[in-house]
Amino acid sequence: MNIIIAGDGEVGVHLAKSLTELDYNITVVDPHSELLKQLETETDLLTIAGNSTSPQVLREANVGDCDLLLSVLHDESINLMTCILAKKLKAKKTVARITNAELLSPKHREMFRDLGVDEMVCPERIAAKEITNLLNNTEATEFFDFSGGLLTMYVIRLEADSPVVNHNVRELAQTNLDLQVKVVAILRRGETIIPHADTVFEQGDLAYIIGRANQLENINRVAGKHTVNIKNVMIAGGGRIGRYAAMTLKDRMRITLIEENRRRAESLSADLEDTLIIHGDATDIELLKEEGLQDADAFIGVTNSSETNVLTCLHAKKLGVKRTIALVENTGFINLSQDIGIDTIINKKLITASYIARFIVKGDAVSSKWLSGTNAEVIEFMVGKWAPATRKPIGQLDIPNGATIGGVIRGRETILPSRELQLKQGDKVVVFTLPKAMALVARLFD
Repeated sequence: MNIIIAGDGEVGVHLAKSLTELDYNITVVDPHSELLKQLETETDLLTIAGNSTSPQVLREANVGDCDLLLSVLHDESINLMTCILAKKLKAKKTVARITNAELLSPKHREMFRDLGVDEMVCPERIAAKEITNLLNNTEATEFFDFSGGLLTMYVIRLEADSPVVNHNVRELAQTNLDLQVKVVAILRRGETIIPHADTVFEQGDLAYIIGRANQLENINRVAGKHTVNIKNVMIAGGGRIGRYAAMTLKDRMRITLIEENRRRAESLSADLEDTLIIHGDATDIELLKEEGLQDADAFIGVTNSSETNVLTCLHAKKLGVKRTIALVENTGFINLSQDIGIDTIINKKLITASYIARFIVKGDAVSSKWLSGTNAEVIEFMVGKWAPATRKPIGQLDIPNGATIGGVIRGRETILPSRELQLKQGDKVVVFTLPKAMALVARLFD
């Protein structure tokens, strides 16, 4: 597969680095020559310094032989124009990053598809949706549904009173909780572990667990967690993510939104009639206390400053707020932020990569989720008619190191994998995989 990534900074570079272990031809087009020089020293990717809306630059990148063009610059107008030009120059598929969620309406999607933009991704809207889902599933650090919720992946931090701490994976199945789950990975002190039967759980582990939705209560007991009822939410930051989150949550929760920019605060007040909008600085802890931070069930930091988001979440935790979510732009902050007590980290680069991954992975990828704190991904594949995975039971498949099958969806039936299970055409298979194994595991289902 030939892939062109057009970017203007970290998002494009992050995508390119994430894909370096896959067996694809990747070309990065970016106007920042110094950034490209650094990328060239770290990878063997082909880079071109230039403007992606230049037909000459696109031809230099061999856009005519391009299977997939990803335009992820910060300016959505450039992304849309890049995709339109690339399609006219015979690129097979195009994906544009956008910031205006209005363009995602069916009417606008169809219009831009006719112009040559096959897909559009809005990281801010996806981030807001993820925040909403997390507040509805308060025990999980992250979670992701497959096939409309038939299977769910929960990322749970094991607390000190978890009954599985100091016990191995085999013993998990022997509890009296009637668990029907698969532990696909453990994140421990920054290291991603694909567990085996003798792997021992430790306090503070992030356990990646796949199971049916009716297993949530049992999973919470395993983690040593208790259900939190979220009624009062404080949001710091009234940008696109804060606005989308408030609009989604306002009918079910009491929302207080802090915004430093007066004009934006006035606009928010006009659009969100049932939301308390406060014009003020989110770093002013006394202001947050005056507005009831200590009485909030959840605090969400989504300002333009990662440092502000992290620090305000830590203050919220100190005041007894049960659930904290921080937007962190620097991926290097993610593990640190989680280690110091923030419940969930949102990162737009990972969100963008998650959406785009389904177009990149060989095989029929139905959905995917790039996970915070690790370079791993969980992907839902559709098993093809002639796929190698249909020829042998799971126990005899050449599943590469760094990957594991977490669950199977057959029609409306959910199946936890066993060595004897025989996959069939049309099955949906949920796979947890590290980058080094992604290309190999995808071929099993193609």
